[in-house]
Amino acid sequence: MNGNNSINMNIDNAAKVLKELGHPTRLALFRILVKGGYEGVAVGQLQEELQVPGSTLSHHISALVSAGIISQRREGRVLYCVPDYQLLQGLVHFLQDQCCSAQRPKIEIEP
Repeated sequence: MNGNNSINMNIDNAAKVLKELGHPTRLALFRILVKGGYEGVAVGQLQEELQVPGSTLSHHISALVSAGIISQRREGRVLYCVPDYQLLQGLVHFLQDQCCSAQRPKIEIEP
């Protein structure tokens, strides 16, 4: 699922994204990335902020990359992680898409 697929978010894609974000470390990692913006956040900075071993961080990053939730970019020796904002917006839209659609309209009766 990359940014282009976020437009076609369906229940299976949404469940996969939510499953991967359902782990506390991955959710914390993703929140740091969202806060970091479109340039991404260096893996070293993520490790420093999360205070987790490198192998643990690598495992969580791999899970998010394989689900298409984040991508990685290398600049020299520095590896950056970047969230897929389009996917995030697609997920939010999917979750809110039918908001209140089953709600019955209020009928006011005058006395």
